[in-house]
Amino acid sequence: MRLERYVYLTLVGVSLFRSVLSQVNPGFPYGSEKVRGVNLGGWLVLEPWITPSIFDNTGNPDIVDEWTFGQYYDRATATSVLQNHWDTWITESDFADIAAAGLNHVRLPIGYWAFEVGPGEPYIQGQLPYLQNAVQWASQYGLKVIVDLHGAPGSQNGFDNSGQRLPYPTWQSNQTNIARTDAIIKQLASMFAGQDNVVPIIEPLNEPAGYDSGVLAPLTQYYYDSYGNVRYPYGTSAQSNTVVLLHDAFQSLSYWAGFQTPPNWQGVAMDTHIYQVFSDSDVAMSWQEHIDAACSTQSTLAGFDLWLMVGEWSPAATDCATYLNGRGIGSRYDGSYPGSTYVGSCTGITGSASTFSSSYKTFLRQFWEAQVISYETVDGWIMWTWKAENADEWSYQAGLQNGWIPSSPTDLEYPNICG
Repeated sequence: MRLERYVYLTLVGVSLFRSVLSQVNPGFPYGSEKVRGVNLGGWLVLEPWITPSIFDNTGNPDIVDEWTFGQYYDRATATSVLQNHWDTWITESDFADIAAAGLNHVRLPIGYWAFEVGPGEPYIQGQLPYLQNAVQWASQYGLKVIVDLHGAPGSQNGFDNSGQRLPYPTWQSNQTNIARTDAIIKQLASMFAGQDNVVPIIEPLNEPAGYDSGVLAPLTQYYYDSYGNVRYPYGTSAQSNTVVLLHDAFQSLSYWAGFQTPPNWQGVAMDTHIYQVFSDSDVAMSWQEHIDAACSTQSTLAGFDLWLMVGEWSPAATDCATYLNGRGIGSRYDGSYPGSTYVGSCTGITGSASTFSSSYKTFLRQFWEAQVISYETVDGWIMWTWKAENADEWSYQAGLQNGWIPSSPTDLEYPNICG
């Protein structure tokens, strides 16, 4: 790059600098237009809190994730339940509704077991046709799909949303797990090569537990390998226009400063997840403190050197949703979580919106807007999640229906809430 061009770009700011240097042409103008989207949680990867009935109906308290669902439940029944769930939880009408709500992206979690199941792994397959349906529906309604590998062999975080709830992640502990994951990312990249107008982003791993000893070193190598696997899917020197979306592994953004940045790397974005419900201090905050905390994220997000989006967040301000912390595990807010301290009753702040007070709905609207405003100071946001059986405070669909999410995400009632 010539010196005078570098100086010019520096003067006109970081945002333009990032846009000009990223010499890829994905099917969405990242860096200049905001990502506004929603996650399709609990569809192709089961989560007990999103669809508690699927787990409760087994009658077995040891079934706590998709692994144990296949392990302990009658195989024919489990297969039938999953098939019905895939057919009904998300359909074409959901894509129509998401587009009508003014959104431009969906983030679609899928597990490694949709692609291959190893010896002794009890997972039930059949998800891939639904992934293909989703891409077709997205194309039909003008939506972009972020395909997100939400669960990897051995579990990258030990969360039930990785497919397997474990005391600690084991994905990083043997090279076979990582090699299997690499192969799946190659398969995904090949599957959607040339379709970046609909699938502009592949996220090679959701929420790897970077805080756990021994994860970050193999993860960093995996991210380097994923760059090659996603950006060079043709087996030649030809690059795709597919963007690689890296989760921050629960590290500060400063940890990743300078990682895979232009000009040597092209088409890389960073995904950070921001929740205010998973610690005692979070759930003890007042409504105003939650809003203030959302506004304060603007300073921590500012100035990062890759495209940056908040790929998961929620207007939920407590962990009251049934099974949110895991099936059979209680909530910090009401003191039923082991070692937690009672803050208040969960009655009227989770479950059906019909139980929500008008003041609570007003807070949900304000908290939602404070986060949207803050996350649009960078490259945008994808809310978790589109729908939930019995946790309306987490549901974009329920928010639209009950008024705390506007029918267009730019239609703000509190545009100055962050002052």
